[in-house]
Amino acid sequence: MINKNQVVIFGRHAVLAAIKNPARKIKKVLCVRENFEELKNLVSADKLQITDRREIEKLLAPDAVHQGFVMIADMLPAVSLEEICSRSEFLSDCHLVILDQVTDPQNIGAIIRSCAAFNSLALIVQDKNSPQESGSMLKAAAGTFENMPVCRVTNLVRAIEKLKQSGFWIIGMDGYAKAEIKDTDKRGKIAVIMGSEGKGMRRLTEENCDMCVRLPINPDVESLNVSTAAAIVLYELNRKE
Repeated sequence: MINKNQVVIFGRHAVLAAIKNPARKIKKVLCVRENFEELKNLVSADKLQITDRREIEKLLAPDAVHQGFVMIADMLPAVSLEEICSRSEFLSDCHLVILDQVTDPQNIGAIIRSCAAFNSLALIVQDKNSPQESGSMLKAAAGTFENMPVCRVTNLVRAIEKLKQSGFWIIGMDGYAKAEIKDTDKRGKIAVIMGSEGKGMRRLTEENCDMCVRLPINPDVESLNVSTAAAIVLYELNRKE
């Protein structure tokens, strides 16, 4: 039986990354026979079990692509906002991402992957309106979840205020903004806010931004998927030009 503080991780990249993470408390790793050689020296014998695909699939959603790798483990503890601010204290240039009620686990996983690819300091989400760590989130993150600090906060506005006190410039992504992402000064500490898949940023969140910008997309296209938009924004911020 899996309890509420545990997660079922699936897919080769996600499972191997979790095995290599010393902070991840592993309960059991299940694999098909052809994957045993790859795992036998990475997982203790008492926690590694060879099984068939039918047994693995009983733990997963019907459409889950597991590649014959599944792990049951404790969820990782969230990183505190204070720790994020502390990590940024001696950095002259850094950026992080704030999600305002993004609810799709696969989108969040893809954003975590982009955060890792473009050297983000952390991802911040609101605890109440964001899904917990899940197998589909970790699969979409393709192993990067293990090394990207995820901070869950109770109140997003108060978190933004704390970041401002720590020297962060708050940029909101808004499809109706007049300025474009290229107009942003990319130097210093930047926190970029991505709104929810349907409604974008909430009013109070937007009011606490120092600046709102948009991506210059074809006007016939209403918006991009939030994970796609986040990848483009992070690429732009990472260029430092």
